[in-house]
Amino acid sequence: MTVPSIVNSFSDVANDKFRTSLLNSECNDHNHTYAVDGLNNVITKRVSKPNTAEALAKSRKMVGQALYDHISAIDLDTCLPEEEESFFVCDLGEVLRLYKNWCEKLPRIKPYYAVKCNNDPKLLEVLATLGTGFDCASTGEINTILNLGVSPDRIAYANPCKSISSVRNAKEVNVNLTTFDNSDELYKIAKYHPESRLLLRISTDDESAQCRLSTKFGASMSESFDLLRLAKKLQLNVAGVAFHVGSGASDFSAITQATKDSSILFEEGTRLGFKMNILDVGGGFVLQTFNESSRYLREACDQYFPEKLFPELKIIAEPGRYFAASAFTLACNVIARRMTTQSLDSTTPTAHAMLYVNDGLYNNLNCVLYDHQLPKGKALTINGRFVYDLQFSLPESEKKIPVSIWGPTCDGLDCISEMTYVSSLMEVGDWIFFDEIGAYTSAAATAFNGFQKESHTIYTCSESLI
Repeated sequence: MTVPSIVNSFSDVANDKFRTSLLNSECNDHNHTYAVDGLNNVITKRVSKPNTAEALAKSRKMVGQALYDHISAIDLDTCLPEEEESFFVCDLGEVLRLYKNWCEKLPRIKPYYAVKCNNDPKLLEVLATLGTGFDCASTGEINTILNLGVSPDRIAYANPCKSISSVRNAKEVNVNLTTFDNSDELYKIAKYHPESRLLLRISTDDESAQCRLSTKFGASMSESFDLLRLAKKLQLNVAGVAFHVGSGASDFSAITQATKDSSILFEEGTRLGFKMNILDVGGGFVLQTFNESSRYLREACDQYFPEKLFPELKIIAEPGRYFAASAFTLACNVIARRMTTQSLDSTTPTAHAMLYVNDGLYNNLNCVLYDHQLPKGKALTINGRFVYDLQFSLPESEKKIPVSIWGPTCDGLDCISEMTYVSSLMEVGDWIFFDEIGAYTSAAATAFNGFQKESHTIYTCSESLI
């Protein structure tokens, strides 16, 4: 059975006791995944571990086929307004492989997916099926996860600064794990949700991160000692420590230091009488550097929180882009082209095109502004010819024509890429694609200028359950 079959089964079986039992369970068996078949029976299947190169080739083939099928069905001469809008292709098989990789590299650490990164419903359903927890930052995100049938004890309300109504709502829906980093938050929780389990969010050295978070969140070590004493005075339940080394972190020594600091606060919390049994190591994981970052984290946890001394410790993390980024590909239509004259060197003039596409910085490519990403557009069609496969084999030296890529709005800021190179000049009606574009993109899209806010997503699955 493929994952799309699993997802469709979930959608079709409302109030099914098997599905409810599955989603509420703690799924810590990293060698299996669980689903509901067409007869509403819970089934257990072993996740295969394919050759990485073969898996990548299969994924690209299926994504390419989905892209081809969709754009081939669009006749630009007769289609309805906005029928040629940008769209995503999501390979859910990639999510399965990433989950398997996580469990192999970090067997002690349970992922709580950061919903803020990408709240695509099928992505969330698959992660729920696999048994992950969820890092939610708002009442809306909490409701999204609860509506999947996920138990509230698989939700971490990982926002240190919450509104009073949000704290009250968390109590009403039995979301009882949350973070704090200041005294006012403690007084607020003491009044509106005193039974909740609290994680003290500490600051970290995240200067090398793609998106820094310590400028906004996290208590210093000296503040942390004071906060623990205040929590004790207020008779609250501090259950552990949380940290985040920044989204897209690159200095992994910060992980080691943050883990060490957490162990010091665990000792102080225990001395004060708290039952310290949860360590939240945050997010910031990037697939390209995961082998190294996971090694740092694994070694830090083993050094400062050895299993023999902390047999009841639950370690969780808040990965977002790790699961979402590489699973999504975005395709955009070239709606206009403006030619200028520019030279590649001092003697040879060449045509330079400004390509205007139907997605941009105010829609799915807002990651340029808010996430410091530099998405690289690649030709999907050239003069109507489908060239997706060619983009993964063509040497960069063969791409000699410089183009810039612009979004559709009337804002001059709406520039996706000031300069990229293609092998042949593209025309109006051609398509461009951006791969590995699932993190912090669609989640922050707007309808600025009246353009479409939500994009259609096509789902494939390159991974089977055998």
